[in-house]
Amino acid sequence: MRFLQTNLSSCYNMCRNVIEGMRERGFGRIVNIGSVNGQAGRYGQVNYAAATSGIHGFTKALALEGASRGVTVNAIAPAYVDTDMVRAVSEKVLEKIIATIPVGRLGYASDIAWAVQFLVADDATFITRSTPSINGGQHLY
Repeated sequence: MRFLQTNLSSCYNMCRNVIEGMRERGFGRIVNIGSVNGQAGRYGQVNYAAATSGIHGFTKALALEGASRGVTVNAIAPAYVDTDMVRAVSEKVLEKIIATIPVGRLGYASDIAWAVQFLVADDATFITRSTPSINGGQHLY
């Protein structure tokens, strides 16, 4: 339940608080953060995969509701990013994770920020209901 609250409920609550104002103004950008595990699943992470998969479905549905009013809604699906939390994983497990990423490294926060910046740009009016996979080739969707 904690994973649903942290991931899916927080996404829903944030969007609920901004979408109507965006529709009224005729412009808005929402970018939700899902996960490669929400697209591909992962052994031992059923709860997390379910919560982040829900973010992807939620994003697609909300995009349909906002599109005619100038609001784009997208998500991104990052793989493992070089953060303190990921670095806390044992070295042996981290090596196995990195071995599944074709570019041979963890993602950087800047990789994720770049994708968000791209999706919120004024010129991104034709990109909605999309989920770019920012994962170094770890999973093709």
